Amino acid sequence: MSGRARLMWDEAVTGYDFGPDHPMDPVRLALTRRLIGAFGLDRELDVVAAKAAGESTLRLVHREDYIAAVKAASADPGAADGSYGLGTVDDPAFAGMHEVSALIAGQSVAAAEAVWRGEALHAVNFAGGLHHAMPGSASGFCVYNDAALAIARLLELGAERVLYVDVDVHHGDGVQAAFWEDPRVLTVSLHEHPRTLFPGTGWPEETGADGDAEGSAVNVALPAGTGDAGWLRAFHAVVPELVASFRPQVLVTQHGADTHFEDPLAHLAVSVDAQRAVQRACHELAHEYAGGRWVALGGGGYAVVDVVPRSWTHLVGIAAGREVAPEAEIPEAWRGEVFARTRRVGPGRMTDGRWPVSWEGWEAGYDPADRVDQAVLAVRRAVFPLRGLLA
Repeated sequence: MSGRARLMWDEAVTGYDFGPDHPMDPVRLALTRRLIGAFGLDRELDVVAAKAAGESTLRLVHREDYIAAVKAASADPGAADGSYGLGTVDDPAFAGMHEVSALIAGQSVAAAEAVWRGEALHAVNFAGGLHHAMPGSASGFCVYNDAALAIARLLELGAERVLYVDVDVHHGDGVQAAFWEDPRVLTVSLHEHPRTLFPGTGWPEETGADGDAEGSAVNVALPAGTGDAGWLRAFHAVVPELVASFRPQVLVTQHGADTHFEDPLAHLAVSVDAQRAVQRACHELAHEYAGGRWVALGGGGYAVVDVVPRSWTHLVGIAAGREVAPEAEIPEAWRGEVFARTRRVGPGRMTDGRWPVSWEGWEAGYDPADRVDQAVLAVRRAVFPLRGLLA
């Protein structure tokens, strides 16, 4: 197995563009790639552009009629009328939509192939993590579900246990749906409570299909306002035990940056420093239980200048084995590019001033009146006994 990590990148992924008034501004991808370069991280790993996912690959998750609908909307965006979730406010059709969506999916599939085959120890596609797309419809800014496609490809290659961890502020509903009946895939999502945020799913009682797959879906629904200590406490109270018991052959993680307190579309209060701490934890879990095989994806994140580039640059640094120190000053050249592209002043350091972040471990006991602890208790009681673990 190669000791070098792999960064999946093709400049053309910045063509995933729903228009000037849409929250998912592709400048977040361009600025992340430039910040990675500003810190020299692209010299520490292999930067690879994969080909777009072909139709046979897309059909591992998506229905044939849906793929045809995406192609039609891509060729004639004005004809998209909301069918299949295309042409909506969240997912407006645009010219070339199929091609660039398939390109993003291709990067995640190639990342999974490289890690499975031992060509790379870790692989990152921060343009990916489009976890809301369903087998037969677009949803939540997501056209093709690259995360599910990467996992499906791992299964096709012979993987028997794949663990997916999603720490985006929104429930990873599309990935959960794709593997609802498949006990080979354990999906774990930490997200804002469905009472207060799209997509309205991800309740702790959602545990997988009856039968062999029962207990293969895990949902930690956190109350609005949860900050660093609560978020990290919940992660560590649930994820490590599940990873240890499942012993995955590959760990696939989604690192949406929209848990941040500056994100305009959600209501958690997490810092870049806590996001970095979870990225490090995922890296450590991959090495401890999955032979180091780690596929890391991006996801949501709509504070496109101040948060997303910093968070995902930390992710790439961790995967590359050259972490960016939280206190590191951001190169002035990058800040100049931010101003040139957005007319905004970029952040000055790679921290929100909260490093090192701290939290209290679950083993120290819990408070049944605390809302974060209630969320943890709910999911442990719903899922852990199904997996032979103590709630």
